Amino acid sequence: MSIQKKSKLLKLFVISGACVFGLYSIMGFNTSDSQQAEVRKKVQNQLEERTEIAKALGSQIRLNQLPEKVSVHLDGEDKTLSPKYTIDSNLQAEADKLLKSYKPDYGAIFMIDAMTGEVLAMSSFQRDDPSGANLNLQATFPAASIFKVVTATAAVDKAGIMPEHKIHYNGGAYTLYRKNVLSDKVTRWTNVISLKDAFARSINTAFGRLSIENLHPEDLNDYANRFMFNQEIPTDFPVEMGVAYIPPGKGFEMAEAASGYNKTNRMSPVQGAMIAASVANDGKVVVPYVVRSLENDKGEAVYQGASLSNGTIMTKESAGKVRELMEQTVLAGTSRRSFRPIVKDRKFREIEMGGKTGHLTGDNPRGRVDWFVGYALDEDRRIAVAAITVNKKFWTVKSAHLGQSMFRKYFGPLVSTQKNRVVTSN
Repeated sequence: MSIQKKSKLLKLFVISGACVFGLYSIMGFNTSDSQQAEVRKKVQNQLEERTEIAKALGSQIRLNQLPEKVSVHLDGEDKTLSPKYTIDSNLQAEADKLLKSYKPDYGAIFMIDAMTGEVLAMSSFQRDDPSGANLNLQATFPAASIFKVVTATAAVDKAGIMPEHKIHYNGGAYTLYRKNVLSDKVTRWTNVISLKDAFARSINTAFGRLSIENLHPEDLNDYANRFMFNQEIPTDFPVEMGVAYIPPGKGFEMAEAASGYNKTNRMSPVQGAMIAASVANDGKVVVPYVVRSLENDKGEAVYQGASLSNGTIMTKESAGKVRELMEQTVLAGTSRRSFRPIVKDRKFREIEMGGKTGHLTGDNPRGRVDWFVGYALDEDRRIAVAAITVNKKFWTVKSAHLGQSMFRKYFGPLVSTQKNRVVTSN
């Protein structure tokens, strides 16, 4: 990593929980120069160490392997160390089982703790190539309607749009034609829909109109960058950079980008989970990491992983409004069928869940891309998942089903324990 890139990243990131006064200093509260210098040093060290660990893990994690020993350059010397991973064995086994059972042409599941960034599961599958590359690390998939999360966040956080805001649009629900997007005529055939329902049902033309009426290209570009498009994600494993291009000027091309109806904007499952996590985490973005610690041959930890955040990309109030949109998606929107069993299950009534689906034909790998990014949370825990399948001809499973299955696996034992406690206390 170049000196210029390190300097840029250092300005963006803080280590959550490293020290309270350090976080306050980044937020603008009064702290001494020495305290700020200490925080900056910790961030710089974490960034540099993550870069070296990513190099050491790179070749093997790209092949879906987590090595027991790695040779990594730390503290100015090469060391052979034993990684301790953040992966939850039960969640990893569930993700592997789901993909192997349904056998999509291509599939990936990536789950993180939305508050810390710890990677809980990272599974990849290719039907024709069992030893194929880790798809979670690839940013070759069209973002499709997942980009509507970016647009909705900009509308809510920048333009002050409420979930109940009414959008007038002409044309069909799932098409996107220039004459409809650019028309502001209201006739007896004009449709009217709330932002919440337009998001839940993924209405392209409605989002095109929303962007033209309430946003500027600079706004979409700003919020895309806040969600870490067009920049390296400083994980401790190699992941490709997501790309979002917002054309200048208010027009049809801007509407295409805002609704996710193009192949230009691309992202990885890693970034998809980060997007969902930031909404679940009150607007705070955490960067995933998979190495909890590195130990020497004496069992001593010579490296300790830490949560790394680039701060808040939207207000807590705005995050709550975007969650309202994403919750509507699983209750009455495009993923309602996949989530119906868990939504109706009384054991999960205290678990808040939300998500966004996306569909578009991709080129690398070639096939019909089906996205689900979402979150599930209770008072104490917040998790986020990205699931993607790509199929050449026939569907074997919806990505939303994979997402809800991972939520059930994570929260199932917890809600059962809580129920038993209630019974015991009576």
